[in-house]
Amino acid sequence: MSEREILTHYVYKMVASLIQNGVQDVVISPGSRSTPLAYAFASTKNVKTYRQVDERSAAFFALGLAKAKNQPVALLCTSGTAAANYYPAIVEAKYARVPLIVLTADRPHELREVGAPQAINQIRLYGEHVKWSADFPIPDEAPQTLPFIERHIARGVNIAKTSPYGPIHFNVPFREPLLIEFQEELPVGTFKSSYSSDLVPSKEAENLLAATINETRKGFIIIGELALGTDLKYLWSFIRKLQWPVLVESLSNLRTNVPEDCEQYIISTYDALLKSKAFKENVVADTVIRFGAQPVSKFLTIFLTETMPKDFIVIDEDPMFRDSTAVSTHFIHASIGSWLETTLQIENTLDFHYLTHWQKGEEIARKHIQTHVEIESDEGAIVRKIIESLPYKSDLFVSSSMPIRDIDTFLLPTDKDLQVFANRGANGIDGVMSTALGFSHGRCDREMYLLIGDLAFLHDVNALIATRYQQCKITVIVLNNDGGGIFSYLSQSTVEQYYEDLFGTPTALQFEEVAKMYDMEYVQIKDFNELDKFFDNERQKPLRLVEIYTDRGQNVKSHKNLWQRIHAELEQ
Repeated sequence: MSEREILTHYVYKMVASLIQNGVQDVVISPGSRSTPLAYAFASTKNVKTYRQVDERSAAFFALGLAKAKNQPVALLCTSGTAAANYYPAIVEAKYARVPLIVLTADRPHELREVGAPQAINQIRLYGEHVKWSADFPIPDEAPQTLPFIERHIARGVNIAKTSPYGPIHFNVPFREPLLIEFQEELPVGTFKSSYSSDLVPSKEAENLLAATINETRKGFIIIGELALGTDLKYLWSFIRKLQWPVLVESLSNLRTNVPEDCEQYIISTYDALLKSKAFKENVVADTVIRFGAQPVSKFLTIFLTETMPKDFIVIDEDPMFRDSTAVSTHFIHASIGSWLETTLQIENTLDFHYLTHWQKGEEIARKHIQTHVEIESDEGAIVRKIIESLPYKSDLFVSSSMPIRDIDTFLLPTDKDLQVFANRGANGIDGVMSTALGFSHGRCDREMYLLIGDLAFLHDVNALIATRYQQCKITVIVLNNDGGGIFSYLSQSTVEQYYEDLFGTPTALQFEEVAKMYDMEYVQIKDFNELDKFFDNERQKPLRLVEIYTDRGQNVKSHKNLWQRIHAELEQ
């Protein structure tokens, strides 16, 4: 065979194997060395391609797409620093447990470490931030090469989508020439299929959990951000059966679509409640059970470390279970599934007065949060108004820093079909726009909104380049307080010297021209009373940018006023 024929068979075998193992989408950034694979993907009908010229943004776009679809997404770039630009999103995918299949084209072995252009050391480039990494052989006629490729792809994709999900990396070297013969039919593989099983606890673990629950008089459940694809019906069934207070983070999506018979057990205002010393003294628990990641709330973390429950059971799909508080006493290796309702034999032995104390606190906090909109005009009131006004069947992607904290405070339980998502693996503000755009493509049947601060928006404004290559539909809501608002709540704000230069970091930028550049409908809101003009107007274009001006100082004052009102009534 000619070199071109060999290369053609090689790249189409890769594409066929990726599709066979469940990859339906690929995000491609342009580059020379990745040409053969880019051609193979683009000419294959069974895979959907997305384009983004900025590799850093492309990787976050793929991350968002994988989060939305709960499926592995491939990501392709050329050699050199293009691959390094994937790193931030790969770190997020690692800690957020998102399945990415990272394909980096590379120079052939003879051009590595000899001063060849656009050649860096790409072997295990991402270190321990990927679940697995493999350096592929150069395309050749050896009979072992294609079977090796086929089975390594099966291994890699299945590693990526085995609990806990995560990214894997294939480094693929190519020699020139880089052109292939286009083919309409993909090759038939010799490797047929692979199967994985549900991750269920051992009988011993089930017995321990049941015995602990049945002996508990004071206890609560914590539910943080859950693994992709979690079926929430099993948690609702568990909550009905247990009838304990359930501290539900906004990212768990158990504050929305709440069944009527479970609503009384949902504690959504725990962050505000646990700022009160008097309240904390009455809700010390003997037993805590946590599903998912540790919630955003700093005050919940402090409460757990101060009280050290006798039994703290973490249920997680990863043997490297998450416990930043170092208070866990037991770990159960399992995914959330039918075992919670079919095999777990439990009874409700909880102290009624303990449950009532949580419920009364929740009632008080909800009342003040609901009326916050009427007496304040800070970012918290804006967030509450946005939540109330979003249409049914909406997705809200939220930036880290203050937006996610305001969502966690102001999103109260509702039967509304609203779901909330964020990048909380590494908790960074980078790549938020790109992730949200990718996410919007994975859930096209829902309205997509992004809530983001001005610095996070500036950090990832290149994300909007993707809208030039594929149709996107999203409303971006920028809370522009001219700087880093979260630092106003931290100890750095007490040191006036250098505060604005190092932490506030104002830019004095406005974003109307950005909207014009990308043909976005632009809405500017300078007064709280103008919010209705955003919600009352029909969308004019698929892309919409809403810029809301706020004041950092007012935000801190208004938030503190809310907490004081809640605490004053709690302590009566």
